[in-house]
Amino acid sequence: MSKFKEYKHLSLSKTHKEVLENWRKSDVFNQSIESRKGNPTFTFYEGPPSANGMPGIHHVIARTIKDLFCRYKTLQGFQVNRKAGWDTHGLPVELGVEKELGITKEDIGSTISIEDYNKACRTNVMKYKGSWENITEEMGYWVDMNNPYVTYDNKYIESVWWLLGQMHKKGLLYKGHTIQPFSPKAGTGLSTHELNQPGCYRDVKDTSAVAQFKLISNADSESIFNKTKNDVYCLAWTTTPWTLPSNTALAVGKKIDYLLIETLNQYTGNPITVIVAKDLSNKYFNDDNSDLKFGDYVIGNKNLPFNIISELKGEELEGLRYEQLLPYAQPEDGDAFKIILGDFVTTEDGTGIVHLAPSFGADDNRVCKQNGIGSLTLVNKQGKFVDEVTDFAGMYVKDEFYTAEDEKPKLPADVQIVIKLKEENLCFKAEKYEHSYPHCWRTDKPILYYPMDSWFVKTTDYKDRMLELNKTINWKPKSTGEGRFGKWLENLVDWNLSRSRFWGIPIPIWRTEEGESEICINSVEELKSEIEKSIAAGIMTTNPLSDFIAGDFSEENYNSFDLHRPYVDDIILVSADGKPMKRELDLIDVWFDSGSMPYAQLHYPFENKEIFEQNYPADFIAEGVDQTRGWFFTLHAISTMLFDSVAYKNVISNGLVLDKNGNKMSKRLGNATDPFKTIDKYGADATRWYMISNAQPWDNLKFDENGIQEVQRKFFGTLYNTYSFFALYANIDGFNYSEEDVSVKNRAEIDRWILSELNTLIQQVEDAYEEYEPTRVARLVQDFVMDKLSNWHVRLSRRRFWKGEYNSDKVSAYQTLYECLEKITLLSAPIAPFFMDRLFQDLNSISNLQSATSVHLADFPKSDSTKIDTDLERKMQLAQNITSLALSLRKKEMIRVRQPLQKIMIPVLNSKMQEDIEAISSIILSEINVKEIAYLTEDSDVLTKQIKPNFKTLGPKFGRHMKLISGVIAKFTADDIKQIEKNEIYQINDEITIDLIDVEISSADIPGCIVANNDGVTVALDITLSDKLKEEGLAREFINRIQNLRKDKAFEVTDKVNILVENNAQLSSAIQNNFAYICDETLADKLEFIEIADNEADEIELVDKITAKVSIKKQ
Repeated sequence: MSKFKEYKHLSLSKTHKEVLENWRKSDVFNQSIESRKGNPTFTFYEGPPSANGMPGIHHVIARTIKDLFCRYKTLQGFQVNRKAGWDTHGLPVELGVEKELGITKEDIGSTISIEDYNKACRTNVMKYKGSWENITEEMGYWVDMNNPYVTYDNKYIESVWWLLGQMHKKGLLYKGHTIQPFSPKAGTGLSTHELNQPGCYRDVKDTSAVAQFKLISNADSESIFNKTKNDVYCLAWTTTPWTLPSNTALAVGKKIDYLLIETLNQYTGNPITVIVAKDLSNKYFNDDNSDLKFGDYVIGNKNLPFNIISELKGEELEGLRYEQLLPYAQPEDGDAFKIILGDFVTTEDGTGIVHLAPSFGADDNRVCKQNGIGSLTLVNKQGKFVDEVTDFAGMYVKDEFYTAEDEKPKLPADVQIVIKLKEENLCFKAEKYEHSYPHCWRTDKPILYYPMDSWFVKTTDYKDRMLELNKTINWKPKSTGEGRFGKWLENLVDWNLSRSRFWGIPIPIWRTEEGESEICINSVEELKSEIEKSIAAGIMTTNPLSDFIAGDFSEENYNSFDLHRPYVDDIILVSADGKPMKRELDLIDVWFDSGSMPYAQLHYPFENKEIFEQNYPADFIAEGVDQTRGWFFTLHAISTMLFDSVAYKNVISNGLVLDKNGNKMSKRLGNATDPFKTIDKYGADATRWYMISNAQPWDNLKFDENGIQEVQRKFFGTLYNTYSFFALYANIDGFNYSEEDVSVKNRAEIDRWILSELNTLIQQVEDAYEEYEPTRVARLVQDFVMDKLSNWHVRLSRRRFWKGEYNSDKVSAYQTLYECLEKITLLSAPIAPFFMDRLFQDLNSISNLQSATSVHLADFPKSDSTKIDTDLERKMQLAQNITSLALSLRKKEMIRVRQPLQKIMIPVLNSKMQEDIEAISSIILSEINVKEIAYLTEDSDVLTKQIKPNFKTLGPKFGRHMKLISGVIAKFTADDIKQIEKNEIYQINDEITIDLIDVEISSADIPGCIVANNDGVTVALDITLSDKLKEEGLAREFINRIQNLRKDKAFEVTDKVNILVENNAQLSSAIQNNFAYICDETLADKLEFIEIADNEADEIELVDKITAKVSIKKQ
């Protein structure tokens, strides 16, 4: 007869490898999809990773979250197709190739052709594809890696072009010359959502300067110069001195009050008169210095003498002109060097006067254009000063832009500029200033704001609709949807689509040189047709798409061309009036690539239209919190603007994975965890279970290998031991579940209880999965396995398994435990897919109760409400509470559990409570090893109750009344305590009523007893030991040592034995008075006191330094 498989020890790593090999051979993943064909579908979108970097431990938790819900929905009967994807364009790839080839962006197109560069990118982007595929398989993430979508494929690009074409038709694409975030080290502009990735804004210490802009004395400024003999300067503060050479205007607030103040320049000692906002003047002119004498001033002293001359409004300064601060070049596109009004000027910091460099600030640019002010762009796109800035030509404006190979100046550009201003009496104050500055999300270098021609998507036209639809999405956590994502949408700006790079999806817009005609190409077929028109017009001579056959969607047909640069750059189309149209050279934002995946992965709308429409939008997506303003946003924006729909219904935004000390993991710090080594060492199940159970997915996880070890030992170890116990005795008795099910009503109470708890668990777990709360799932399951199944049901039922005949009660015990184990595999399989599959198969291979050959091909269990007995669950919980209290008292007094005690006293509040305890009394007495229970009614005076205020609850509720309440509680009588226990409330006075939770009631110890209480239950344990109790305790210790010897000698659990004990006065009475009990428990046919030779005896140590020599032999 077949037997349940038994193991020598638990090895999750070995189980993982064996089950994985079985999956490979039997193609279980594909079976799980095919077996659900025709059923309702559950749509999941995979956010594409880039394979030019190695996977990290943070990818394991993100992919575990994705995988477990897809597995759960499969168990629920849904067909869950999930397609892998590769994000193949963008800065990560390009910067990696530039580093690999030892080039910069400027070399592309000169020392290396765009064609060769892009070929290198195409190769590099799949550099670690094998590693990604390995970690995906090893961790048990089921996703179709054989047919992934790849964002550089022509089919994918064609779908993206179609999406852009639809936006163009709706008037949502436009070209504008604006100030945009620009990354000199990446050589491209950035969108606002890229700039708002986590960690992009960093606190830095920069040199700040208050520059002196010298007012020109003329008719307009006469009223000011009439009040002072000094030169007059407007003070303007900046944290970016490198922008000062490009200054063309100053802005003041129309209604802001300004002061005209005579003082000295601290660096030159020259007398000057300055203009500064009144509300900020005390930052520079302390009242304590008002009595300082000008003649006493020493150059360098920060305490300046000053004299306030007059006060004026900002509008009085409008139109006044000043001398150019650093006259390196002159603007050619407008007026310059005058004071204008700005609605953004405040008196929160600085001087109340804002220096404007319209080339490097959006607000600056806007207000300067409104006032006809020209611009100076004296920094190039590499982040260097142009040649006109003779003093600093060729210098990077940010020190961080220098590479190890560059010759770096001793002082940064900002510092050198400030030194020059100080020498020329043009710097009023300079100091280090800490502020938040944006950095590029991929280069980690500072960005600049720079004037650029860019293509934009009019996302602002759909802001309100995006906000409406966002409210229908189930965000986990909700705070991310309402907060981080919702607030982002509320402050939405138009999407900068352009990227000045080479490897990416080209913008499919062709324009005439003047821009009066343009076309946005929607498809390859349309492009081929437009090229034919160009050929007919004599502009192009050949058609690079000549081999393309419209309507043929074969890979061969779509691989006959390349839609990347430089090939599309060579295509020149013709406008309706016969003019050449060239493609706009920019690429699109790579986030648009990934945001297009719901459509492009299926080559929609060219193919799979019906499949798309039946499975859109996604039921579920999940990615890291860094995608909130990345992929989550682009998915939402595209779907809203083009489909008036959400792109996803449920989303989990998982937190960061930190090291155990809460620090960000990095190779540089040496605290990064290798996911391959972790999984190889502990197995994927323990790693996955630890990550899911340790913290909510959206909280940051402090990753600690000790936590994985604890999960191995506690949860998986307990489940393994429970199965091993079952298999051992089931094999002895020949149980294989061939008998008819014992009806629940005929099962022992302990079985009915665990089945009730099991069905309650099934409902709770299903609810948690449906609410996208995987941590709750893991904790519910492990609490059931450890506290209820193993520590209570199995422990209380163990005698039923190894004692007595094979009757219906024993069959009931086996069937109950089997059902619990089987259902646990199904509930837990989404999180721990390997171990649960092995356990499921070990059970089902003997019972054949399930037709499924794998747990992942089975059906999720349904809770049977007829088996749920909440009254029984409540009573058993009461038994556990009483037991826990009693055992804690034993531990406190260091009284062994094997030592019987005579009595436990339990106060009962009513007859119902006494009935409940009486119903479970046999369990309590057995568990805590006590002879009897004595019930104390409310009239009993055995226990004296004590009461004190619970300040944790009283404080927030009553605050200033705490002293009054505490005084009343301190005077409570026994009757008062009974009253609040009975009514659960107590009226302090006409205005104040407290609840039962607002007090802490305990019982004082009584002679010979110790007392404990918790959760409304009080117990008093009688710890007086009679000789009879002591002897029984010693007998129990003796039994324990004999059982251990049986195990050490590898006896079978059914072997009968003879026990010989050397004459021992300390032990003889205990054995004689408990003779039958000892023989019964140890399966001893013979138990005698005789003289034993040393070489035939084992010495055992009991308690209180009592030892004995025994000989134990099988019959």
